Amino acid sequence: MAALTPIQIKPGKLFIGGKWVEATSGDSFPSINPATGEVLAHLAEAADHDADAAVRAARQAFQSGPWAEMSAADRAKILWKIGDLVDKHNEELGTLETLDNGKPIFESRQVDIPMVAEVFRYYAGWATKIHGETLPVRGPFLNYTLREPLGVIAAIVPWNFPLLLASWKIAPALAAGNTAVLKPAPWTSLTALRLAEIAAEAGLPDGSLNVVTGSTPALGEALVRHPQVAKIAFTGATRTGQEIARHAAGTLKQVTLELGGKSPNIVFADADLDAAVRGAANGIFYGKGEVCAAGSRLFVESKIHGAFVEKLLVERAKKTQPADPLDPKTRFGALVSEKQMQSVLSYIEKGTAEGAKLLAGGARAHVGDGKGCFIQPTIFDAVRGGMTIAREEIFGPVLAVISFDSPDDAIRQANDTPYGLAAAVWTRDIAKAHRVARQLDAGTVWINTYNNYDPAAPFGGYKMSGYGRELGMHALESYTQVKSVWVNLKES
Repeated sequence: MAALTPIQIKPGKLFIGGKWVEATSGDSFPSINPATGEVLAHLAEAADHDADAAVRAARQAFQSGPWAEMSAADRAKILWKIGDLVDKHNEELGTLETLDNGKPIFESRQVDIPMVAEVFRYYAGWATKIHGETLPVRGPFLNYTLREPLGVIAAIVPWNFPLLLASWKIAPALAAGNTAVLKPAPWTSLTALRLAEIAAEAGLPDGSLNVVTGSTPALGEALVRHPQVAKIAFTGATRTGQEIARHAAGTLKQVTLELGGKSPNIVFADADLDAAVRGAANGIFYGKGEVCAAGSRLFVESKIHGAFVEKLLVERAKKTQPADPLDPKTRFGALVSEKQMQSVLSYIEKGTAEGAKLLAGGARAHVGDGKGCFIQPTIFDAVRGGMTIAREEIFGPVLAVISFDSPDDAIRQANDTPYGLAAAVWTRDIAKAHRVARQLDAGTVWINTYNNYDPAAPFGGYKMSGYGRELGMHALESYTQVKSVWVNLKES
């Protein structure tokens, strides 16, 4: 493995009310490097009492702390400084992300962490532009609206893009004047804890951002049930999102859910096939396939199917081999954990058992001493719509290739899924591209590209991929509430 850039991983504590504190239980759990199996650090095991303390600290900061009295312009300055500090600590944060998640250091330092900084700066710009309206109501009245923050936001984020998805929630929440409690995934908590320090260094008042870590669902459930939490912002598995929606109903708190996907990537015969091959590979193998919007179902028009899959895509997959995530040349790293690796391998077994044709990969890969959680990039052909690998989210580098005969056939098969997060269309016929894009059940549709994101572009799903939108101005709608104010102008 490549030499590790010297960084300091602090003993596990919780960040509550601007201070590092021990978990009430005194218990801890390990954070493990999935590329080596080594323990990186022991993290504090928070429980109900710790969740309550974090929420109360956030509530106090919202009601009576400096954050509540701060002008939007001053909030903007702090958010911008957080972005600058994230850029300043890019090497450290990128290394932590790769150690924790197993993704290539290239992705962490060149893609994820720069976008984190960009997200904070983007919402710094929005802080001074959240406003109400005056409305032409009947009678001698002045009516105006105020767009106000909700209160305490509980942000629960997954392990595939740990700091990036945290920024998608924390930045707009703070820009709107809310305070937050961040619960990172147990496997990837290190950058969330470091973010707490960076935010404090930027001048974020105590209690405005709290970070609690834990290895069991109980911690997240405590936040979801807490009566002083105004909103849950969650990214993760659909099943977990359903549980959150049920529990949140008890206190009628607002919820946004960015959940699973089984995204269709549609290649027509008239596409630029070289570009489509690159897009198909990027769609499923970027991030080791541990991407909610991964193009895990590849639909190829029948007349080009054989050449596209056998000669182009399979050849590219075989050249994409897992390697040391800390090596800057690596483009395919380790899966996040042993548990996730075994889950992906079980899906590969199901694909074979159900009759799909394995063209590439299909097994664990051995890198270094062989202790890491590496899997070969895997491609199945001759996949039918009813097969498990075509229906369920695998969340790994496993591609299911399906044939289609016409645009209507492609749309029908693409929409035959409970999910609706993302999709892509590859064609030189721009009219056809727009027609198909409109008919796809997906919150994001890429045309002749894949996996593009920007802080200004909204992201979210249809159907069982969730509800609400992250990023862009649309995200701010879910971190604010509207108050209508009536003023009697009639002379007394």
